[in-house]
Formats: sequence, structure tokens, C-alpha cells
Amino acid sequence: MSKIDYKTAGVDIDAGNEAVARIKDDVKSTFTPNVLTGLGSFGSLFDLSDITRNYKNPVMVQSIDGVGTKAIIARKMQKFDTIGIDLLSACANDILVMGARPLTFLDYIANDHLDPAIVAEMVKGMTKACRETGVALVGGETAEMPDTYLKNEHDLVGIVTGVVEKDRIITGEKIAIGNIVLGLPSSGLHTNGYSLARKVFFDIAGLDVSDTVDGLPVTVGEALLEPHINYTNHVMALMDSGLPIHGIAHITGGGLVENIPRILPNGLSVIIKEDSFPKLPVFEVMQKLGDIAPNEMYRAFNMGIGLVIIVSEDSVKPIKHILEKFSPVYEIGKVVSGNNMVVIN
Repeated sequence: MSKIDYKTAGVDIDAGNEAVARIKDDVKSTFTPNVLTGLGSFGSLFDLSDITRNYKNPVMVQSIDGVGTKAIIARKMQKFDTIGIDLLSACANDILVMGARPLTFLDYIANDHLDPAIVAEMVKGMTKACRETGVALVGGETAEMPDTYLKNEHDLVGIVTGVVEKDRIITGEKIAIGNIVLGLPSSGLHTNGYSLARKVFFDIAGLDVSDTVDGLPVTVGEALLEPHINYTNHVMALMDSGLPIHGIAHITGGGLVENIPRILPNGLSVIIKEDSFPKLPVFEVMQKLGDIAPNEMYRAFNMGIGLVIIVSEDSVKPIKHILEKFSPVYEIGKVVSGNNMVVIN
């Protein structure tokens, strides 16, 4: 009778050790003096003393997210260095909408078979985004789980933690009739709508990631792997300015139509001017290839706006002045009386 071990059962401990060795230096490159533990600890320690002394009533803000089926595009392209960027950006943006400054990040990488080179590539993008955002990658987990995941399938999830002054939390409660809706441009799909995008490009149009199509300046795969924009610099510059911000919405799954109402007080709606911002080619191409109804496009995709900031009319000029140091800013709509809806016209 032959002997078996963990490896023959599908889990390679040596591969896990190799993955850790490959990412160790990249992870350490994100550490700030606040990080008290290194890679391999059972838990992460982060010293908050010098941070919280700058706050009267510090409130911790956390969010968890994943890259979803965008990982399938990465696998098709055999290019994994950008989905780590996507993960950090998606998580950071979710706490920025409350005015919080991102501080730490935890990642979780799971698959059916652990490939140290792929793990290292994912983490490389993640650490790049962390360094650019001033976030410490304080820990994570790799999990090799045959039969839980399909062959060559990858799952990438992250948790970001940040801090905000209690009386400066942005909730949307100050949004009022007549407020102006500002939009910051996205770079593409970000991390949303990939099930529909894959249906259109691969099933309906019969294309592959290496194919080109009229209207797209890059290949299908390159368009779909365009990294998620991180808006930390934009929002933190506004928070540091002290200018009044009435509401912020991260335009994720559900698009403008579903995400803006999440921050609207009862009795208010938003009218978005459809021609107020440039539509990215990838959305126009998908709509044409899939014959997708306009309202469905606005519910599934961000359509070219990745973050919405709602401000009073008299604050528009100074706020735009700050934001335009980082990217274009579009006046895309207005707050009106209504039943917590977004109307595109």
C-alpha cells in the first residue's frame, strides 16, 4: 500500500513557502514605522498611537471587496500584476466615500493549485498600489484548496482599514436640493460588470482576449484588464482642505443608477446629464456588440465615472480647483426633489 501525503492530496506546502519567499520583500516595501510585525506572524500589529493623537474622536472604517470574475480575464491573459492594483483600489475607494484615510490592507489569495509565480505577480501589483496610496500591507493569506476552486481558478479578496474624525464622517445627510454632482473619470470597467462583459465579448461576439475590434484602441483583453483607479489622493486633498463635502459615492456594481441613491436622504433624487462626460470606448463597443439597452448599461457599468462627489453650488469652483490637480472633473448632474432615484437624461 502506497503512502500518501498532503502534496498528493492536492496541497503543496513547499509551494506555499516559496510564494512567501517571493513576496516578502515586496510586502516589506509597504511597511510604515507603525507596522510592528513581519510576514509570517499569526496576526498583524499596527501601532495607532501617533495616528490617533491627531484625531479628537477617531473612528475606524473598514471594507472588504474582491476582484470577482475579472480574475478570469487575468487568467486568459496570463497577466496577474494588475488585479492586485484593482483589489486595493476597490477597497480603498469604499472607505474614502466616508472621508476615511486608508491605513492598512489585508489580502486573501485562494486557488485550486498554488503557483508561487502567479501569487508573486498578484502581490507585486498590490504592493505597488499600497505604496502609492500610503497603505501598509500588514498581512494576508494564501489558500490552496483543490475541489473548492476549479482548475486554474483564482480568488482575490482584500480588507482595508482606515480612520476618520467622527464629526467629519461623510454620510450624505447634508445633501440638499440644488447641490451639484461632480464626477471623476474611471479608467474602464474597474472591477464591475465582468459577467456581462464576458458574455458580450466572448460568447456573443466570439472574440478572444488577443482580438481587436472596431472602436477599441487596444485588444479586448487589454481593455478589460485596465486597472481600477484609486481616488485616495483626490479625496484626501479635499478632506485636508476643509471644504464642505456633502456626499461621495463609489460607482461600483449597479453603476450610477444604483450607487448614488445609497447616499441620498429621503425625498431627494439626482438627474444625470448623459452628455456631460465622455463615454469610454469599451462601453460603447459592448453596448453595440451585445445590443444592450441604455438603462441596463447604466445599471451594470460605471459608463466612465468612477467616483461621484456631491457639493453645494457655491463650493463647486474651489473643489474643482483641488480635484483638477489629479484628474479631469465633470459637472454631471444636480440634486432635485424626488423618490431616491437617479434619472439619466
